[in-house]
Amino acid sequence: MQIKPVRTPAELALIEAFNQRLTALPGDAATMIKRDGAMEALKAGLPTRRVEAWHYTDLRRLLNAVPAFDPTLHAKPLPALIEGSIVLPLLNGVAASRVASVDGVSVKRLEEMLQDGSFAPALDLAGTDDAVGAINTAFVADGFFVDIAAGAVLERPIELQNVQDGGQVHVRLPVRVGDGAKATIVERQTGKGDALVSSVSNLLLGEGAEITWLIVQDHATSATHLSQFNAELGKDAKLTLFVMNAGGKLVRQEVRVAARGDGGVFTLRGVNLLSGDAHTDVTMTLDHIAPHTTSTEVVRNVVTGRAKGVFQGRINVHQPAQKTDARMACNTLLLSDDGEFSTKPELEIFADDVQCGHGATVTEIDHNHLFYLMARGIDEKTARGLLVKAFLAEIIEELDDEAMVEPLEQVLEEWFATHG
Repeated sequence: MQIKPVRTPAELALIEAFNQRLTALPGDAATMIKRDGAMEALKAGLPTRRVEAWHYTDLRRLLNAVPAFDPTLHAKPLPALIEGSIVLPLLNGVAASRVASVDGVSVKRLEEMLQDGSFAPALDLAGTDDAVGAINTAFVADGFFVDIAAGAVLERPIELQNVQDGGQVHVRLPVRVGDGAKATIVERQTGKGDALVSSVSNLLLGEGAEITWLIVQDHATSATHLSQFNAELGKDAKLTLFVMNAGGKLVRQEVRVAARGDGGVFTLRGVNLLSGDAHTDVTMTLDHIAPHTTSTEVVRNVVTGRAKGVFQGRINVHQPAQKTDARMACNTLLLSDDGEFSTKPELEIFADDVQCGHGATVTEIDHNHLFYLMARGIDEKTARGLLVKAFLAEIIEELDDEAMVEPLEQVLEEWFATHG
């Protein structure tokens, strides 16, 4: 006799939501086949710690509830994070019908591509443990497809705003960058409601293209945020990815990058601000596939209250990827006896002419540094704040662009004003 697994309330809610919304979701036959396949994967159960990629984030246990879709909610767009940006707003999962036209950039609503089936091939799951992709594929209804022409140099950043006011929100943000193009893209994930948000971003970089991509997530402390960033680098392409998590109750940010072209350069800088009883997981997989590729990843974390954090970083150097140079580091400040942070750096190397390394530290504030400041008349709370901000500002200032640094430092200030 076959025993059926007992489903959790969250699993049951996802199945019920899919059955209720199936006729309202855009998509031709090919798209709906992909949706059905994703839901079958979810019916098999959300991942537990027995699944290696989810070992530190038992989604089946941590995802306690799934809010219902609420079509009556109407989020409002926000002022641009970086002044002068071209803002493309998604409000409770629905893209603005009109967007500003920009020379060298084509923008299309994803709803249209789902409806005509042209986006169906991009809905494939990355594997049996791709829970984020499965949830998003099953429910995604809109987003923006941004196509940057070859040779275009954008003077103004493009800001992709995903703003929620509660309920369920599922969006996709595919971006294609032509050869030699240069741009800055801001991905804003924010909202004030009790929400389940899934977001999948896909970036395809052509030969010699250069992109700086900022992800800033500051959802409400009751929200669940499940996100993927997927990128492929062409020959001599350069990608700088900056990730800041400053909100959410349950956060899973996946980063998957493939350096497919010779001479590709990937830089990751991350800041995770954890407070209360939040659980934030940043999981990265980086594949060096072509020779002469370079990558550096530095993640800084601050943990307060009973918060728990995770950084899993895996670098795979394939056999053809000779002359690879890959470095990874994760540094954490624990400011509470009840806080936790788990790190799992990994290297898998099949090439024999490479330079690779990784490291991780988890520590408290250096008492010598604290004493130094207090001996000069600075009270303990202020001194602690200065040391923590210095620990994080070093990463932010690597962006070397005041237009980007100032708003990110403002996010830091606002977080410290609440949690410092």
